[in-house]
Amino acid sequence: MTKTLFSLPDPLVIPVRDETAGYPVGRIFCVGRNYAAHAAEMGVEVDREAPFYFTKSSANAVLSGASSPYPPGTDNFHYEMELALAIGAPVFRATPAEARAAIYGYGCALDMTRRDLQLRERKKQRPWDLGKDLERGAVFAPLTKATDWSPQGDSRIWLTLDGETKQDATLAELIWSVEEIICHLSGFYHLRPGDLILTGTPAGVGPAHAGQQMQGGITGLEPVSLSLTAAQ
Repeated sequence: MTKTLFSLPDPLVIPVRDETAGYPVGRIFCVGRNYAAHAAEMGVEVDREAPFYFTKSSANAVLSGASSPYPPGTDNFHYEMELALAIGAPVFRATPAEARAAIYGYGCALDMTRRDLQLRERKKQRPWDLGKDLERGAVFAPLTKATDWSPQGDSRIWLTLDGETKQDATLAELIWSVEEIICHLSGFYHLRPGDLILTGTPAGVGPAHAGQQMQGGITGLEPVSLSLTAAQ
């Protein structure tokens, strides 16, 4: 083995309900504008021809319950509550049946966003990386295996900020289902265990400030939380 000049951090490992072993995080894919009401509040229309994606670095992921300093370079830091799905088997150009079989589990997640930077870059038709792929900007709750839970249309998805409900919807509002997302995304990537997909956020996103706490949930899954501390 070739010696390295330095060591990299170990991958984040997400706990799994009723399992002693955890799920190591590899790649993080995120679906944009997968709830029509959220797209409308962002001033854009949903592209119903195909989903689109952005990515987050696994090094920027943290577990639920973390405390995170308010990030640099923004005055408009937003929460986004999402359903995350975890891939458990290799899949490429999946059929719907293969897509379902490839899902290891599901969990609650937060896609934290420097909204001012995202919108600034969007107006210039530039990538969203500064707005989306920020340190401690992807927050994951413990996973629940797909054998124990599956998304239902009436499953509620919500987020509270300091106890006040800000986002409140159901998974029926997803434009692209989890199977459709995997079928489409696996046409561009060889998906593999360790890949996580955040499936989009419902309406009600907004700013969070230092000293505030977010808690989100989806019916039947472990909740996710994040506390913001003062900027460093």
